[in-house]
Amino acid sequence: MSRPQEDERPDWVPDWYPEPPGDNGENIEQLNVRVARPLYVSPNANRMVKRKLRGVHLFMITVNGTLGTGLYWRGGQILELAGPLAALLSFFLVGLLSWAVMQCITEMLCIWPIPGALSVYVSEFVDFELGIAVGIAYWFTYSLSFGAGIATLAAEVDFWTGANGDKAIDGVVIYLMIPLILVVINCAGVEMYGLLELVFGTAKILCLAIVLVMLIVINLGAGKQGYLGFKYWDSLKQFDNKAADNWGIAFLMCMSIATFAYVGVEIVAASALESAPDPRWARRRSEDRTGSDLSQRSHDTIVGNTVKLTAKYISLFATIAYSLSGLLVSLDIPWNHCQLPRLSWIKSAVGECVSSSNTASAFVAIASESMIPHLADVFNAFLIFACVTCASTNLYVASRTLFGLTSRLDGGKGQRWHLRILAWFGRTNSRKIPLRAMVFSSLAFVWVPFLQLRGGVTSTTPIGRFIEILAQMGSGAVVIVWACEVLAFIRYYHCISHHRSAIQQQGLSQVRRFCKDDYNDYPYRSPLQPFLAYIALAGCLFILIVANGAFLWRRFHLFPFLSSYLFVLVFIGVWIVLKLVRDARWSFVDLSKPDKVVQKLRKLHDIRLAAT
Repeated sequence: MSRPQEDERPDWVPDWYPEPPGDNGENIEQLNVRVARPLYVSPNANRMVKRKLRGVHLFMITVNGTLGTGLYWRGGQILELAGPLAALLSFFLVGLLSWAVMQCITEMLCIWPIPGALSVYVSEFVDFELGIAVGIAYWFTYSLSFGAGIATLAAEVDFWTGANGDKAIDGVVIYLMIPLILVVINCAGVEMYGLLELVFGTAKILCLAIVLVMLIVINLGAGKQGYLGFKYWDSLKQFDNKAADNWGIAFLMCMSIATFAYVGVEIVAASALESAPDPRWARRRSEDRTGSDLSQRSHDTIVGNTVKLTAKYISLFATIAYSLSGLLVSLDIPWNHCQLPRLSWIKSAVGECVSSSNTASAFVAIASESMIPHLADVFNAFLIFACVTCASTNLYVASRTLFGLTSRLDGGKGQRWHLRILAWFGRTNSRKIPLRAMVFSSLAFVWVPFLQLRGGVTSTTPIGRFIEILAQMGSGAVVIVWACEVLAFIRYYHCISHHRSAIQQQGLSQVRRFCKDDYNDYPYRSPLQPFLAYIALAGCLFILIVANGAFLWRRFHLFPFLSSYLFVLVFIGVWIVLKLVRDARWSFVDLSKPDKVVQKLRKLHDIRLAAT
């Protein structure tokens, strides 16, 4: 496909790519400015990845990115803050929210498993600049999480090496060698990487199963504690009165904390660009349809079935794992135990119970209390493994997100300097790996762990608190992304409902949700729509505004304010700057005209086709 001329815009160019001033009906000659018209490139070999990941690979990649430190750390912090009931309810309710969000994402993802999917959906159905901001936010979250995960790893190694650890071990082994190893793993071909993620994910699930079984065994009488049952559930209104005035406020804080644990359930949208068509599904289709039907369906139209299983059920899997873990932890250790992690910005009174342990994990604390030989060491090793594999997956997601944002930009002559730089990241190497995007994503925040060499790994020091603020900003960023994706689905749903006759008349495949004829190829209808989407949007806004704000209701603390709202302010600022720079309209994408909607849907189909 040749490069388009300056006075024409090919059908396959999506709406969410940069447009020059004048595309909204203005005359460029009347602007009295010299503008370089954007150049759009056709898909070619060095801008494409291999589609080799099967459904099981996608599921394990998402497991590795979701079941990390949030599982092993946050449960104990929630238990200390609001007692055993909160340890169960907060994980369960936030899990339901993540399920509702994923139902919306899944429906669109099964139709368009494309590079930069989360950004594209928002750009096409909500607002172009907002879509760019969503892509930046998503990349930031996982690139930062890679560096923060390495910093967290050092804190867990300190369980063996002592408080603040050995700086030589931390600096050389943890902060330098492990990131290099993870970069090498991510440099492997997608086939090898998928196999490694399958092995790591299986091992992680096995480790979690062992931990849960041992927690049950401890509760039934192993170790020194004897039979406990629901002994520690004697009161449902227990809470840390130094952090909140009542249990309700403490519970809202717990919901905010629990959100951190579910960051990652949407990873399947980032890895969908490398998913392969399910051969079993293709064979079933070939048996059920005539040759003429099949001639209209290429492999790109059935890739969505590979991602469907993971997208539908990963949030349910995470909800069960987190809720069960929260319940078992609350049965095995009292809510006010000294070794449970506390909010770092709450000052303890003189002589008050202060943990002497080098762990922030309730699982390790329970194992230590049980007096079962070496069980605490085993649990801590599991936690370190979870942290390392999660960091590796975070790097993968960050690189694919950056690649998806830049893979169809042209950095040719006449382009602005920032577009040329971005286009440079949208290329793959000879093995179809977005190496440039991956290296940049690894280097962007690799400096974060090295700060601990000077300030220590504990969150009581200024540097330690700075690192913790960075780590917790990721949860707020992902909730923003969730809210934007749900809004995109709501507008998409009403769009195809309003223009169903035009879509039916044009015979557009895979978007006829309301079609009632025999040939209905809509890949997935999520339940209870659009009501579920409205509930999910309200839930995301509730977390961002109410639950995150509960930390400030008693008195203003700089630490929780920065953790909860700094990225929100940055995100809004980026969106405003993009609007001003592009001189864009302050309105949502117009979805009222059927011809424009049909053209938009065709372009999304073309993006999907080009990616294969």
